[in-house]
Amino acid sequence: MTPDPPLLAAADLRKAYGPTTALDGAEFAIRPGEIVAVMGPSGSGKSTLLHCLAGIVRPDSGRILYGGRELTAMPDAERSTLRRTDFGFVFQFGQLVPELTCAENVALPLRLNGVKRKEAEARAMEWMARLEVDDLGRKRPGEVSGGQGQRVAVARSLVTGPRVLFADEPTGALDSLNGERVMRLLTGAARDTDAAVVLVTHETRVAAYSDREVVVRDGKARDMERAR
Repeated sequence: MTPDPPLLAAADLRKAYGPTTALDGAEFAIRPGEIVAVMGPSGSGKSTLLHCLAGIVRPDSGRILYGGRELTAMPDAERSTLRRTDFGFVFQFGQLVPELTCAENVALPLRLNGVKRKEAEARAMEWMARLEVDDLGRKRPGEVSGGQGQRVAVARSLVTGPRVLFADEPTGALDSLNGERVMRLLTGAARDTDAAVVLVTHETRVAAYSDREVVVRDGKARDMERAR
């Protein structure tokens, strides 16, 4: 059987910040429903790779194709729209809005996309139930634990039905028990919705949830499946 073509692919990515080279010819590809762990030591370029793939940072050179469209050639407004509709994000510290309740945080991406409040909050509560935090809907982020807050952040990242989920050290601020729970729920929900997951981590126990690993070192990416 011929494998599905990549949903998101990058070739010969180069990015420098002043004299510091972050990416030096990096390549990457991920298919629908696939979970790929991006690993590497601190400063290797793995977060820069994620930011380029997500259209947050423009590479100095190279190509990024998303669904057959060249992401690197899109105007800023179009890339911004993609980040609201097709892409979801989970960061190390959740980055929830402290003034909003947890349910309002999860509903926020929908509201920004023009979904009416009642529908947005109903969909938010459905995702909070899937992430086992529906009892926290009325609480604010400062009133919940780190593990609970991160599951709220995962619900927020998935509420729009993204085709690609970018998770940058999603368990980095959690203890091992809460980290395992977040990863189990995150990957389970992603597989249920056929979302591709780009998972940046330095922890082997987190990478174990992926289908394959890509190691970034000195700005270059090495697909460990192909290397075997």
